[in-house]
Amino acid sequence: MKDFSNAIIECVPNFSEGSNMQIIKAITDEIEKVEGVRLLDVDPGKATNRTVVTFVGHPHAVIEAAFHAIKKAGELIDMRQHTGEHPRMGATDVCPLIPISGITMEETVVFAKMLGKRVGDGLGIPVYLYEYAATADYRRNLADIRSGEYEGFRDKIKHADWAPDFGKAEFNEFSGATVIGARDFLIAYNINLNTTSTRRANAVAFDIREKGRQKKDEKGKVVKDANGDPVWVPGLLKNVKAIGWFIEEYGVAQISVNLTNMNTTPLHTLFDVACERTAARGMRVTGSELVGMVPLQALLEAGKYFLRKQQRSTGVGEAELVRIAIKSLGLEELGPFDPKKKIIEYSLQDNNVKKLVDLSLTKFASETAGETPAPGGGSIAAYCGVLGAALGTMVANLSAHKKGWDDRWEEFSHHADAGQKLMKELLFLVDEDTRAYNVIMNAYGLPKNNDEEKAARKAAIDAATVYAIKIPFRTMELAFSSFALAKAMAETGNPNCASDAGVGALCARAAVKGTYLNVITNAKGLDGNAEVQEIIAKAEVMNAECDVLEQQVWNISLSKMK
Repeated sequence: MKDFSNAIIECVPNFSEGSNMQIIKAITDEIEKVEGVRLLDVDPGKATNRTVVTFVGHPHAVIEAAFHAIKKAGELIDMRQHTGEHPRMGATDVCPLIPISGITMEETVVFAKMLGKRVGDGLGIPVYLYEYAATADYRRNLADIRSGEYEGFRDKIKHADWAPDFGKAEFNEFSGATVIGARDFLIAYNINLNTTSTRRANAVAFDIREKGRQKKDEKGKVVKDANGDPVWVPGLLKNVKAIGWFIEEYGVAQISVNLTNMNTTPLHTLFDVACERTAARGMRVTGSELVGMVPLQALLEAGKYFLRKQQRSTGVGEAELVRIAIKSLGLEELGPFDPKKKIIEYSLQDNNVKKLVDLSLTKFASETAGETPAPGGGSIAAYCGVLGAALGTMVANLSAHKKGWDDRWEEFSHHADAGQKLMKELLFLVDEDTRAYNVIMNAYGLPKNNDEEKAARKAAIDAATVYAIKIPFRTMELAFSSFALAKAMAETGNPNCASDAGVGALCARAAVKGTYLNVITNAKGLDGNAEVQEIIAKAEVMNAECDVLEQQVWNISLSKMK
């Protein structure tokens, strides 16, 4: 199965309790006990008698936390006594999983089914799958599944069409039933207008939202179809729900939006179309506001979009892309926008984990010069690769911005984007090389008191060593591929930066040669491993060819400087 250690999913369970904070806390405590998840929000509603909880983390950890939360809710919430304004069918009414990064929707569906099976089989709570996880089209919509609510499920569950996907087709009188599934991320987003008119804000909302507005005739009367139902004129944007309102706190009208699929309608598209329709109605968008949190990808794409509109290179760092997005969307108009608190991936970062790449150059050098073997040559070689890719990226960005070369900005932007991708993976490998060494040391520390333990220890050492070969080999591959960037920039980039392209090639050569030494060193004693021998064969080729490639870039750079 795929390694999901770097994947992030969000879970937003809705529990049928909105007043008793002791019960709510007992449920959220179960979530916070699980390592690898972070509780982001707890939103109780007394009128609805319902609490919406939001947490994120690695998929397996999220499933574990969700299961224990559902279990605790099933123990503490008696649906026989429950009343509230919001439709509901169980103690845990609905539990959606949402892919955030490093995982596809299809893969998220697999986790939703894992959770559903565990709840249905282990807790005796009937489970229905919905949205992308649905087992039939008529079960995709949550409202259709929940129709009849808790009170109606005693009879509904007996019908073959409404047998649960997991668990027995028997009414659970105490806990009811629950719906588990996978859906797209919902972005709650407000667009600020330079008006106090709710009516004008609504007009723009009706322009942009998918549902649109009711069609009217010349006299202003609603047009109806043959069945007597209103005819609707669709709006401009898919997966957008919107309405206008006036916010007394800020003294302005807003367009309040729920964006239910940012892949179909990206955040920046929503903003720009809203700007266009607002201007067409004689108003102006002054900024916007994100309610809750947002996936990093939404802001990175927005940053690139606005840079492209300016005909500027998109191959800049992640922090700069986020900054451009914040400024362009006006996200700081009503208050500070802290990326560490508003971007999901950043909120999950553990600031207590020390990374080599986060150290200052002085501290990195001191750490390397210490009395421990790691960080060592592998991490240093990887960082040489980072510097080589960074120099090529710099030349590309300067070339995209060069006076008189305005018609070539996109050409160099593509090169800069490629360089940023190389840098990102190589930066990861700086720390991963040291981690791989530590894994080997841990394997050597395993017990060897009997034949079984000795065999297990040897297997662990061999597996760790193979991984410690793959890491520098991956660095070799990336550094080797960066010669293409260095050569392109030496040949076609800003001639004033020819020396920078040459130094970039020298760094790439150091990275290839350095990691080649690591591959060969770690491969000792693994002559019988076919995978390792294939890696060595490829490494030999790159080690030989990198001298030629570096010399080519050197010669081109030198010729440009004479």
